[in-house]
Amino acid sequence: MPAKKTAQPAIRFRFTPTLFAVDTPSYKGAFRDEPVRAFYDSAFAPKPAGLDDTGLFLYRIADKFVRELSRTEGLELMRGDTRPLLSEDDLSSILSTVPFSSGSEYVTADWLRSLWDRLASVFSADIAAYTGSVQMYLAEKDASLKVAERIFFHLVENKQDGDFPFSFLATYSTKDKSGGIRHAPLKYALTEYKDDRDKILALLSCLNRAGDVSPLINEFIQNGEMFHPLRLTAQETYGILKSIPAIEETGIVCRIPDWWKKGRQKARVSVKLEKKKSILGLETILSMDGYLEADGERLSKADIKKLLSESEGLALIKGKWIEVDHERLKALLARMEQYHGDITMLEALRMGLTDAVSGTDNDPTSADEIVNGEWLSSLLHELRSAPSQKEMRLPASFRATLRPYQENGWAWLSRMSGCRLGACLADDMGLGKTVQLLAHLETLRTSLNAGTPEAAAKALLVVPASLLGNWQNECRKFAPELPVEILHSSAKNGQKLEIGNGAFLYITTYSMVSRLPELAEQEWDTLILDEAQAIKNPSSKQTKAIKSLRARSRIALTGTPIENDLTNLWSLFDFLDKGLLGTATEFKKFCKSLENNPAGYAKLKAMILPFMLRRLKTDKSIISDLPDKMEMTDHIALSKKQRVLYKKYTDDIARILEESKLEDNPMKRRGLVLASLMKLKQICNHPDQFNGQEAFAEGDSGKFEYLRELCETIYEKRERVLVFTQFKEICGPLDEFLSGVFGIRGFVLHGGTSVAKRNQMVEEFQGDTYIPYMVISVKAGGTGLNLTNANHVVHFDRWWNPAVENQATDRAFRIGQKKNVMVHKFVCTGTVEEKIDELIRSKTELTKNVIGTDSGENWITEMSDDELMKLFTLEA
Repeated sequence: MPAKKTAQPAIRFRFTPTLFAVDTPSYKGAFRDEPVRAFYDSAFAPKPAGLDDTGLFLYRIADKFVRELSRTEGLELMRGDTRPLLSEDDLSSILSTVPFSSGSEYVTADWLRSLWDRLASVFSADIAAYTGSVQMYLAEKDASLKVAERIFFHLVENKQDGDFPFSFLATYSTKDKSGGIRHAPLKYALTEYKDDRDKILALLSCLNRAGDVSPLINEFIQNGEMFHPLRLTAQETYGILKSIPAIEETGIVCRIPDWWKKGRQKARVSVKLEKKKSILGLETILSMDGYLEADGERLSKADIKKLLSESEGLALIKGKWIEVDHERLKALLARMEQYHGDITMLEALRMGLTDAVSGTDNDPTSADEIVNGEWLSSLLHELRSAPSQKEMRLPASFRATLRPYQENGWAWLSRMSGCRLGACLADDMGLGKTVQLLAHLETLRTSLNAGTPEAAAKALLVVPASLLGNWQNECRKFAPELPVEILHSSAKNGQKLEIGNGAFLYITTYSMVSRLPELAEQEWDTLILDEAQAIKNPSSKQTKAIKSLRARSRIALTGTPIENDLTNLWSLFDFLDKGLLGTATEFKKFCKSLENNPAGYAKLKAMILPFMLRRLKTDKSIISDLPDKMEMTDHIALSKKQRVLYKKYTDDIARILEESKLEDNPMKRRGLVLASLMKLKQICNHPDQFNGQEAFAEGDSGKFEYLRELCETIYEKRERVLVFTQFKEICGPLDEFLSGVFGIRGFVLHGGTSVAKRNQMVEEFQGDTYIPYMVISVKAGGTGLNLTNANHVVHFDRWWNPAVENQATDRAFRIGQKKNVMVHKFVCTGTVEEKIDELIRSKTELTKNVIGTDSGENWITEMSDDELMKLFTLEA
């Protein structure tokens, strides 16, 4: 039988504020110890298999650095003082291809410049210790790299001479008196090196190679004209321009006009909206007109005919130099003439993405670049910006003062709803998405923007079950006149749920949607999803039920809109603006094309940007009065009882792995690994949790002892703490323990807590009566709660997904918090908790607003038995 193929584990990189991190244990050793050095070395190695989108992006940056380094002028002369050029054009190009992944908001121009400088510092350190030439150094790392020669070719326009409209000059780089690099005409090299034959021969040797690939250059060399300034005809210039790639392969850097570097003629599309017609969704009919453009200049059919009558080469039209390539021009003309007639707004928006999927836009000089015309571009820009306050007024019945960014969010939602375009309000957790939506709904209700009589207008809000009470309270607080009806069995005490009793806003839960078929029978004026990441899986029954609902406008609220898997993004927009990102099959094909066509990211971002509004609370221009958050990892020693139990359990795992031979049963092995992780975490919490006993003596758990020390200080200051755990069974013992520490009973909130009881707890905790603590299971209370009376957060055990932990922390770190928030993350020294903590810390340095996969520990199941036991084994 053929050997079974082992799946290549993904190498997962993540962006961080300072640099980046890599999550895959088998790959991250070098990146942990010397990340910039490891990153620099990766540029000279073959591209690793299994790189995720972030890894591919970083690989391209490293490769770009090395390529620019090798072509840097004066590299051999300057050696360690070299800083490869990162032009503004290159910077913009790189930023446009940042993938949708964790921490992508950290990738700014400053972040890239810092990374570039750090890479330059590694090269400087290497070359300072290297005794050979730079060419030898680079060749040892990658034989295909060649150091840029010291000779440069310069080709510029000469507008003063009609017969010879271009000038050519060869220069060489040499050091000036201050030690810097200057360019001098090549003829001066004959003087500088007149007494050193070897140097002049070394300098000029590249000219022969250039002559081999360009007949005109060879002619200049043979007749000695290469050492003088030259005037060129348009035809001679065209010959050189077409040879530029081959010339630069010889190591000679060519400085040529921008219009040739940026690409030649392109077919473009102008999309217009007929006068007096308003936008009513993506099916709005627009008119389309194709045209040909050269260097920003629109060409008429007469211009094109004139070009076709010219001989091939360069022609001057309307002050622009244009390449005359008959075959290419005919293809452009045919492409241009395809785009005439009516088109829907959806089709217009999708054209750019369709080209990306088909792969026709890989070459920036191709005939296939289709872009939105001026009108549609300005419309999308207008949709992205909120209406002025002169156009809109908050209704008097709305009882809240909005912050400036919240006013913009409310106005943006109202405009998108009025245009019947789906909108994703993706503000960071704690910035008040709820109050912005309620402002929009109350505006909609009072102004009848939906275009239907008030009695018939209906809005449906779908929320997680745990947030029903929170939404009820917020509605009463901010929009007391808004008629609200809860469509949930817990709110009706067994009574029949009915639609059409005069309410404007109906609130239900994700699980109830499939149980209430009458929801799909209605056509809602507005359909809103809170915590919209609930529909990230397009194939789930819950997602399908939600997408079966009909509505004139759709809104999604989520603090985590973009995840590593682009399928989740597709599912969200399949709900909001169906068809915008194509079918699931088309989008999958597009995603597959991104590895070889990173420019597709820019197209995807441009498409969704008008339909998504996202602000971060770490952005001081958005909110400047939020206190600081201080996070710390507390390393806690196991008790003697915990150590004995931990050692015995890991010995049992090792024996089972050895005896069971589970390699051929990956599902069974995976189940064993995940169950073992859970048991080891229980031992780290308390031996009695693992054994199923009820005593929970404080001395048997290092975490309990440390929690007492921490909470005694909190009690002295009369402050409050939230204690999060992933285990429902330990909530009770923690409650008993903390009530003894504080001398006052706090609250416990888990999946079994009723909605009414939950709301009561939150109200009392946020009140004036001193409630010192709340023990919360992460899954039940990690979202939707406002608990700003607490300024301490303890993660008693770790949920191995940074965004889930951040969501839990943000119950306290949000608008309304007046104090600095102290976040403690407990890990037991020497255990699997401490060993995996490095991964978690690398994740929490990432975006504060992007979640990873739900099963953060899945990567552990891919480890070999030896790697697994190294992770599990208790260290001294």
